[in-house]
Amino acid sequence: MDLQVVGDYREMSELGAKIVSETIQEKKNAVLGLATGSTPEGMYARLVEKYRRGDLDFKSVVTFNLDEYVGLAPDHPQSYHYYMKRNLFDHVNLDPVNISIPTSSSDETLEEACRQFDKKIEHAGGIDLQLLGIGVNGHIGFNEPAPYLKTATHLVELAQETIEANSRFFQSKEEVPRKAVTMGLGSIMAADKILLLANGKNKAPAVRDSFSGLVSTETPASLLQLHRKVTIVIDREAASLL
Repeated sequence: MDLQVVGDYREMSELGAKIVSETIQEKKNAVLGLATGSTPEGMYARLVEKYRRGDLDFKSVVTFNLDEYVGLAPDHPQSYHYYMKRNLFDHVNLDPVNISIPTSSSDETLEEACRQFDKKIEHAGGIDLQLLGIGVNGHIGFNEPAPYLKTATHLVELAQETIEANSRFFQSKEEVPRKAVTMGLGSIMAADKILLLANGKNKAPAVRDSFSGLVSTETPASLLQLHRKVTIVIDREAASLL
């Protein structure tokens, strides 16, 4: 595990963008696992800047997003479909055919849609670089703390801490969806490389619990300690309890 502590959010975003850029430059058809939320927004902005300068080409890149809320249409301002278009997809030359986001709005059953999502990852050859954030309760994707964790893409009931943390994006806590579809720990851990970003004092307890040497399904991110190529980039505030 490569733990890198940087000064602030700007430095975290720049280093994250550098790692993603190097992956694409080394492999033009790189398969990226993408995350949403406030943490990677700065990184996505820097990737867009690199593309506009001509330093980065997304034409052959393949992407798989970690998760999506159940019950939100793709054009809903708080859906992760919308988030990705606003922060990255609408600003670079990614081929829409190469973009995959878990969805519950399908003619197929939700269970079948999840299976097909995992098959698409397998057909793409697996994920070269998986980007992750971390929840205040240690979740990655929407894999919430639990006695047991699922390996495949699946439906999940969101934890109360997650609902409260995400309510800042909605007009009220009542509007936050209670369910989501998330990539499972199997696909995440099968990625060739993993990059986790975290910033702010509110993430410090989760960072401490995840990377202090103990592994527990009650802190899903702690399983990353078992991965062979994981890079953790955090600012000083997120690292304050290590």
